[in-house]
Amino acid sequence: MAKKNNDKLLIFALGGVGEIGKNMYVVQYANDIVVIDAGLKFPEEEMLGIDIVIPDITYLLENRDKVRGIVLTHGHEDHIGGLPYILKQLNVPVYGTRLTLGLVEGKLKEANLLGETKRIVITPDSELPLGTLKVSFFKTNHSIPDSVGICVDTPEGCVVHTGDFKFDQTPVNGQYADLHRMAEIGRRGVLALLSDSTNAERPGYTGSERTVGQELESVFREARQRVIIATFASNVHRIQQIIDAAMATRRKLTVIGRSMVNVVTIASELGYLHIPDGMLIEPEEANKLAADRVVILSTGSQGEPMSALTRMARSTHRKVDILPGDTVIISATPIPGNEKYVGRTVDELFRIGAHVIYGPGSVTGVHVSGHGSQEELKLMLNLMRPKYFIPIHGEYRMLRLHAKLAESVGIESENIFLLDIGDTVEIQGGAARKGPKVPTGNVLIDGLGVGDVGNIVLRDRKLLSQDGILVVVVTLSKQDGTILSGPDIISRGFVYVRESEGLLDEANRIVTNTLNKLMSENVNEWASLKTHVRDTLGRFLYEQTRRRPMILPIIMEV
Repeated sequence: MAKKNNDKLLIFALGGVGEIGKNMYVVQYANDIVVIDAGLKFPEEEMLGIDIVIPDITYLLENRDKVRGIVLTHGHEDHIGGLPYILKQLNVPVYGTRLTLGLVEGKLKEANLLGETKRIVITPDSELPLGTLKVSFFKTNHSIPDSVGICVDTPEGCVVHTGDFKFDQTPVNGQYADLHRMAEIGRRGVLALLSDSTNAERPGYTGSERTVGQELESVFREARQRVIIATFASNVHRIQQIIDAAMATRRKLTVIGRSMVNVVTIASELGYLHIPDGMLIEPEEANKLAADRVVILSTGSQGEPMSALTRMARSTHRKVDILPGDTVIISATPIPGNEKYVGRTVDELFRIGAHVIYGPGSVTGVHVSGHGSQEELKLMLNLMRPKYFIPIHGEYRMLRLHAKLAESVGIESENIFLLDIGDTVEIQGGAARKGPKVPTGNVLIDGLGVGDVGNIVLRDRKLLSQDGILVVVVTLSKQDGTILSGPDIISRGFVYVRESEGLLDEANRIVTNTLNKLMSENVNEWASLKTHVRDTLGRFLYEQTRRRPMILPIIMEV
């Protein structure tokens, strides 16, 4: 690979550093760009009405001729969920393993992009020449099959992205992490390592997924009625163990929740899930069977308001009700920020009289993480022995702790780069430094709108949610500026009109006096009239109620 004197290697994140989710990383050398992952994250509490959040790809759009493709590490939402929105703007080839692309294709079908998107299946042995860059892969172990790490060979040296990983010595599907390949890559020399930081706070090793299967079978045997179990839809290994436990305890299985049904269908069609003939039944059939012969596999492990488990807990699900004595298992750890939603769902389940198994996997035994803990992170660092280290995929404290782990295994502190989204690491002649920032941020998806909801709209939504709105409607005479009708004041979310007639009558009088005063001073520009009405009425309402509703004056002339 030819190297020119002025060419530089750039490494940066458009998502996935200092946060959980929305993973997207960029490796660029000269005129060639490889994008690793294209994920989404779910909205934070203050993002009112927002459905999902994806990375801002302005930089990629400005350099679209240089983008050689998007390479995927695995099929979790925080790594593939942004693709339907991104590919509409940036139609480039997508590379991934069979299961990963199978899950992607389901999303592209819904977005009517399947026929327009070039998809290339890779294996851990694949090598992709992408301009001056060569991309190869190595097997990792995670909570979904077909996960890989990525090695990008550049004229400056080798850049390794681990993807999400742990070192499970007894994996459910026999997909062992390829330690030999990792060690070989390390021996060849790694210029920069980008490594998963999710469990950098946890000492020791992450438990094997196989232990969860043993615990689930034990719980299934002890349950006297139905078992309802919620987990991440994309945790295919966990789903297989639920199927195995149901088989061992002679229970039938029904699947509820759109995303769960999609994943089970795709994974079984591709051979990643093995479901015995006759085991799967429809929810309607489950209601007719003896309670101790049924397992219900559901979405809702994060307490999402519209998920199947939450609706069952509130008795609003169309097909399934949870009954006193049913066993409910939440086989997941809440994502930071979701704890209160999970707590509400658990409370509702207890009210019904269900037996609920929830909480940390170390206590319940029904969940283990798919991410490596501190000793595994150190093992990855020792296998790769990178010159430069960039911790990724985790909140800032996790990145910081991962950096400390790297120092503990001998990586120089000045060779460790803690990045914010948009920060670049620039490498030339083997020397790395912080480079110029690239434009990026969050793109908010609300319904069919992509990026049309910004800070101003969110601010308005927040105001509306806090103190409501007052609409003031006035009709003025075009000839002499007198008030022909109104002011009519409409309150929504501010005060209850029937109990606040005195307040609204006084507000009406203040608006009338304000407009009459302005007209007498020959102020007749609509912008000025509205501003004065808004300011005067706002001051009065705050004095009377200590609330600041949004005030929307509507002035018409006839």
